[in-house]
Amino acid sequence: MNPIKKQARVAGLLYRLASIPAPFGLIYVPGKLIVLNNATATADHIRASEWLLRLGIASELLGFVMFILVVLALYRLFKPVNETYALAMMILILVSIPVSLLSVANEIAALIVVSGVDFLSAFNKAQLDGLAYLFMRLHSRESLIAEIFWGLWLFPFAILVIRSGFIPRVLGFLLIIAAFGYLADSVTFLLLPEYTSFVSKFATKLTICELPIIFWLLIWGVKDQHLNKPFPDPAIA
Repeated sequence: MNPIKKQARVAGLLYRLASIPAPFGLIYVPGKLIVLNNATATADHIRASEWLLRLGIASELLGFVMFILVVLALYRLFKPVNETYALAMMILILVSIPVSLLSVANEIAALIVVSGVDFLSAFNKAQLDGLAYLFMRLHSRESLIAEIFWGLWLFPFAILVIRSGFIPRVLGFLLIIAAFGYLADSVTFLLLPEYTSFVSKFATKLTICELPIIFWLLIWGVKDQHLNKPFPDPAIA
């Protein structure tokens, strides 16, 4: 197998594996545990389904760590196309990792709060329930902040795809659409929170446009007719 095709498929495989835990940890688990504006019900759900929250935490940590490998693989693949854009792509997604890990720390804090450990005995149940709810909501809010970088990294990624010649250009344009989806969701929450629910319905659908590049890299890798063509000169690309 051509080295470029092999590298593309490795990147696609890692990309797919890293994306599997995300819906479970970021969407399913919070949806099952959080009852909006009801701290007591949320805390009771955590106590009753502690194992579910722990699985969610583990899935998020696995996904974030694997994404480091994803971006390194993509950097190796696209560095010959344009090193500057490849580096920008890598830096932007790596910046999101600490923010995402901090959001997971809030879920761990929620687990501690509802566990009934002795050093929290000074708080009554209502206060502990409120703290658990706060930490769970902070997790969601910090994930929205991380979305800024989940969107921004797709712009240099898209440019690299469009300029590469070995991946269909349309996949690059789809990445740009996905980037606007992530950014719209996050920016609306930060600046216009009253419109968050409305915008999120459409923004979430736009982020699905990130999926085609994952499956292209995994299944096809690169266009066979471009395997032996030279990359464009980065100085004039």
